[in-house]
Amino acid sequence: MSIHSNLRSFAIIVGMTSSLFAAAGCHGDSSATAWNCLTDTKLVDQNGNKVSLASLKGKPLVVDFIYTSCPGECKMETAKLTNVALRLGSDLGSKVTIVSISVDPEHDGPKQLLDYARQQGADEKGWYFLTGGPADIDTALAGFKLSRQVMPDGSVGHLVDMMLIGPDGRLVREYNGELVKAQDIVDDVRKTLNKG
Repeated sequence: MSIHSNLRSFAIIVGMTSSLFAAAGCHGDSSATAWNCLTDTKLVDQNGNKVSLASLKGKPLVVDFIYTSCPGECKMETAKLTNVALRLGSDLGSKVTIVSISVDPEHDGPKQLLDYARQQGADEKGWYFLTGGPADIDTALAGFKLSRQVMPDGSVGHLVDMMLIGPDGRLVREYNGELVKAQDIVDDVRKTLNKG
């Protein structure tokens, strides 16, 4: 067997394993007590209001992870979710919620998040930009089975994950925010709404 065949086989196995771990997301195990992504952590929205992620249960949530000083990736993801919001129309807020959680709470307060939302055309009813203390953000991210990466210089790593969370707080679908199309997210949201 050639070295190229071995590398190709290894790449396929790694890809399959990664897919399995990604699919595990907020589901946890397959028992009746499947993992709930939405913790009781109290965060603060762009308007300075306290918001518990658990209080957002009851509607599908589209969740992403951003920071306001991000040079490009976050703005691209926010633009994609702005497109999702446009396509959802009046269902945004009444039937569906979008949540963008800052992974840089050391620098992103409510004012920075509100400015960012306005600059990106994302200051919409039904769309929460959330921050909090670093420990609160870490707890919130742990609910999604994610963690943030803070570099020695204080900068943060990107999380390109986007998730669709069902009304029960469980993961419906996980996306790569750089690759997913807005219409695919909207289609999955509509399917989730139709399941009732």
